[in-house]
Amino acid sequence: MDKFTISNLDLYYDDFHALKDVNLNLPPNEITAFIGPSGCGKSTLLKSLNRMNDLVEGCRITGKVLLDGEDIYGDMNVNHLRKRVGMVFQKPNPFPMSIYDNIAYGPRTHGIHSRAKLDDIVEKSLRDAAIWEEVKDRLKLSALGMSGGQQQRLCIARALAVEPEVLLMDEPTSALDPISTSKIEDLAIELKKDYTIIMVTHNMQQAARISDKTVFFLLGEVIEYGETEQVFSVPNNKKTEDYITGRFG
Repeated sequence: MDKFTISNLDLYYDDFHALKDVNLNLPPNEITAFIGPSGCGKSTLLKSLNRMNDLVEGCRITGKVLLDGEDIYGDMNVNHLRKRVGMVFQKPNPFPMSIYDNIAYGPRTHGIHSRAKLDDIVEKSLRDAAIWEEVKDRLKLSALGMSGGQQQRLCIARALAVEPEVLLMDEPTSALDPISTSKIEDLAIELKKDYTIIMVTHNMQQAARISDKTVFFLLGEVIEYGETEQVFSVPNNKKTEDYITGRFG
């Protein structure tokens, strides 16, 4: 069964038609990359998958988004949805508190207060985000003292701490150097064993390197969706080919 089933999704910001009749089935335990020029709707769709767009004034959505067959715009509790569908943003955004408290924050808000339990969650999340060895001796220090690449892995660990099923990543490496980027890419490949990952990226090499499926957007429409290898080597649509070969965009 697909993790997300998106059918006839239209999204408007006031009069602007940002997403046009999007239909996608996104499989579990794979990395799906959203590619396309700036402003084509890929981040807008990503944010629709955990209802971040609810916070945008004048935003209207029609159509259906099902998570494991359940309509997320039906009577699903939005806090419950965001526990199941975590998000990592373009710029690392650690909270101005200790590394430990950054990770424990989510579990605490969901009612976990046992120190032993929190200790376990903090260690497991940091290990899963491949940063435990670097920070295990500085858990009480402010997260703001970490490097950008470490901060981004901390934000991934923070998202993992509430045990989501899906991880949305909005250009998670665009603010990072090549070495940090490579660590995040390796991490994403490792995490898909346990999570479904949906990633917006401007970096086509990144999409080609790490994603299983690729969706190409243009002006709010899905132009092509398929196995990454097929989309990059024998795209079905001339527009996809033009974008991938750098003829426009």
